[in-house]
Amino acid sequence: MSSIKALARLMQDLEDQLVVCMRCGLCQAVCPLFAETGREADVARGKLALLDGLTQELFANPKGVQDRLARCLLCGSCAANCPSGVKVLDIFIKARAILAGYLGLSPVKKAIFRGLLSKPNFFNRILAWGAKYQGIFVRPVDDLLGSSCSRFLSPLLKERHFKPLAATPLHARVPALDTGPGAAGLKVAFFPGCLIDKIFPEVGAAVLKILEHHGVGVFLPPDQGCCGIPALSGGDTATFYKLVRHNLGLFGSQPFDYLVTACATCTSTMKKMWPLMALEYTPAEKARIAEMQAKVMDISQFLVDKVGLAEGSYPGTEKLAITYHDPCHLKKSLGVAAPPRALIRANPRYELREMAEADWCCGCGGSFNLQEYGISAAIGRRKRENIAKSQAAVVATGCPACMLQITDMLSQAGDRIRVKHAVEIYGEGLGD
Repeated sequence: MSSIKALARLMQDLEDQLVVCMRCGLCQAVCPLFAETGREADVARGKLALLDGLTQELFANPKGVQDRLARCLLCGSCAANCPSGVKVLDIFIKARAILAGYLGLSPVKKAIFRGLLSKPNFFNRILAWGAKYQGIFVRPVDDLLGSSCSRFLSPLLKERHFKPLAATPLHARVPALDTGPGAAGLKVAFFPGCLIDKIFPEVGAAVLKILEHHGVGVFLPPDQGCCGIPALSGGDTATFYKLVRHNLGLFGSQPFDYLVTACATCTSTMKKMWPLMALEYTPAEKARIAEMQAKVMDISQFLVDKVGLAEGSYPGTEKLAITYHDPCHLKKSLGVAAPPRALIRANPRYELREMAEADWCCGCGGSFNLQEYGISAAIGRRKRENIAKSQAAVVATGCPACMLQITDMLSQAGDRIRVKHAVEIYGEGLGD
């Protein structure tokens, strides 16, 4: 968004929202970044104070403002606990868009967002090539977790234990699907999202298995694009709008009752960020987004509230201890915490043990993990310690990004604890 008029409208929106903050500082107690650094500039109150003078700072030190705004996980802990109801995430997203519009995107962001992410078919082909040849660059380190590390001193990967790309992504396993309603009398559109499609296709397969078991019709259109949150978090509203319109076109081709995802971040983006960044939409697009917003649901919430869970079966008697991590975008942004736990409890093979600080951020934060890995890993180690203390054999969650971060932390610590999505646990109990 580079036009002066569009930037001015965003600036006005920003100023209208900033006046709500009382500078009480309660955000300090819940901010995972502040807990690690102790820096006022890293907490919401400090950033909001900085933004209060954004008009002046924009010309005096725009890069400095941008760098400080980038040091944020966008976890929403501050907004969820703000007594004044300050919409902190909305403010930060708009501020990043303003700054990117003023300064322009870096060459790296342009290459990633506009060269790859904005072109779903090309993006899929590039990652398919990467999956085929990744063995040259990575080596397995943990068979239980399926994690790998870099074979070379890569600046990006050298410290990480990461999940490699799946050999066969979900879109190659199931290119498209369009089935009618069964016993449930419902039909859903399924939006897997990038990480489930390309790294955790087994999660997507579990969703499809569960929906078939419950007699729910599925519309899975081909050539789906990213939900747009990486571009939006990076300030690239042009790519964000392009992806939104791409997906609106795909999902507008068939009727359905709900749109479900198994990615907390995708759900939150489609339900909150798509309507928030509405300046460039036509009236018809705004109406379509509002219709979509009303239908978007996390898969666990859909199964619990709209379908009803089946009691799973397990032939054995010995139970496995399992714990659950609340993704920030699921619990704090959408208020969904009980449904994924209900999915876990429906499988009699498992005994749920709540970990301490179950809703404390895992430290991933998308691009934050790439730019600030040292802090991201420190926050992640706090989560890993709480998982280990639960003495669970499995940790489940509802977000593939959290699964990546938790896998990294457990693998580096040598913990023999599996990482699963809540729908995988529920699906196991339904049999083959």
